[in-house]
Amino acid sequence: MDANRQLWDEWTDIHESSDFYDLQSFIRGDENPDERRGPPGVRLRDYEIEEVGDVANKDLLHLQCHFGIDTLSWARLGARVTGVDFSAKAVALARKVAGEIGLEADFVQSNVYDLPDVLTDDFDIVYTSRGALSWLPDIQQWAQVAARFVRPGGFLYVTEAHPVLWVFDDENVEVGELRPKYPYFSHTDPIRFKTQGSYADRAATVQSPYEYGWNHGFGEILTAIVQSGLTIESVREFPFVDWEWPFLERWDDGTYRIPKSAGGELPLFYSVKATKPRR
Repeated sequence: MDANRQLWDEWTDIHESSDFYDLQSFIRGDENPDERRGPPGVRLRDYEIEEVGDVANKDLLHLQCHFGIDTLSWARLGARVTGVDFSAKAVALARKVAGEIGLEADFVQSNVYDLPDVLTDDFDIVYTSRGALSWLPDIQQWAQVAARFVRPGGFLYVTEAHPVLWVFDDENVEVGELRPKYPYFSHTDPIRFKTQGSYADRAATVQSPYEYGWNHGFGEILTAIVQSGLTIESVREFPFVDWEWPFLERWDDGTYRIPKSAGGELPLFYSVKATKPRR
């Protein structure tokens, strides 16, 4: 995790000026070219805005927020937001972006597991999304921490890449070539990957030699949420991801899916909403 934090510090510098994030467009509040991403200045997906519901005047905690584009998107929709990330550079950039936009937002530097030692508030909504959980070795502890910050009557909302996606080899494969390579279920030892720039810019120069990840099965994630004391209200699985993936085909709606020629589907993304009972 220390190596990953150093990597994300480097990636923050790359991502600030990347076309992938198009930060200046976000700061200006430009209309999104992707019609599935909500109103101008909001980078959230329509389905998550619908499932989370009205956030006006609600307290929202974003775990693993990177430099806060999604966090500040919720702020633009009226939430009082707190973002958390373990990268000092990401937190500094998030604060800078919030200041340039003129949005009130709190950003805290902490890894998820240490957060109860540095934050005492509770929230109407605890939110996490897109490529976050695979950086965490212990899914049970993650769920306990997330639930700790949900106030009674509030909820946890997760939208994330499906564990099935992480199973397949993504090197030297063709579109439609599904080649299982990595574990589906939780595992103690991390999987080590040689760093190749950043997902936002594969040609970028990065000093950190490796990144480390862990997969967690869908049942393990749902069970961890239930055992944390939350009640699952909805679970949805989606046959798409928003990112380019070597073995997936880009469809007309801008999503990436199993090729039409394959004649089948797999769950590639999901969402979960889980509430905390009122006292």
